[in-house]
Order: sequence, then C-alpha cells, then structure tokens
Amino acid sequence: MPGAEEIWLPLVDEPIGGIVRQIQEQEPEIARLVDSPHRVLAFRTFAYIRVGLMLGQLLLEHDVRPSDGSSDTWVDSLLADPEHREAIAREVRAVAEEIAADPRYAHEETLGPDEGARERFRAFARDRLDGA
Repeated sequence: MPGAEEIWLPLVDEPIGGIVRQIQEQEPEIARLVDSPHRVLAFRTFAYIRVGLMLGQLLLEHDVRPSDGSSDTWVDSLLADPEHREAIAREVRAVAEEIAADPRYAHEETLGPDEGARERFRAFARDRLDGA
C-alpha cells in the first residue's frame, strides 16, 4: 500500500474549480469573508461540492442541447443562461457567508499582511522611490 505522501487526489476537477475561482475573482467580498487558511480550505471544499450538486440539479431540470461538435460542454450550456449563472454565484456567496459566520474560525489570523503592514510597506516604497 502506498504511503500518504504517494497518494495525490486533485481537490478540484474542472470545470467546477474554474467556476468557483471566477466567481471569487468577480466578487472581492468573498476573499474578505474567507480570509484565513482554514476558512479558505473549508470554503473551497464546500463551494466545490455545492456547485457540483447545483450543476447536477440544473442538468436534471433543464434540457441541454446535444453537442454540436464544438468544445462547449453541458456545463457551458447551462451557464450560458444568466439565471443559472446567478444561482451558482448565489450558492458560492452563501458558502462564503456560512464559513465566515462559523465561530470555529473566529480567532484565526488572516491571510496576507494586515493594514498596518501594508501601510509600512507603502511608506517604505515611497521613501525608496522618492530617493531613487
């Protein structure tokens, strides 16, 4: 039996990871809500699961035209409908809000620098650029 370090399972199977990533990029509030390592992991895990379930549900509830030989998938066909795309985005936002409200993550440090560190860097950069 292989050791744990020899087993690798992708956490994201496209296109679900791409869909969640695109929604995150379009909605910066999500990054603020899931701003710690454990929150990010929980968010991605549950967002991928819930988006996958929603896509399956949409596939069962709506007719998808057969492939015309193009590279479009059934997922692309479903997401071409703005109502479906918005339903998926709402689900992703809901996951972020649920993770942010979870008290288990309340005392975690955020990812990246805090506002004080950012301001110190800006001051440093201004000093360096002005002196150059």
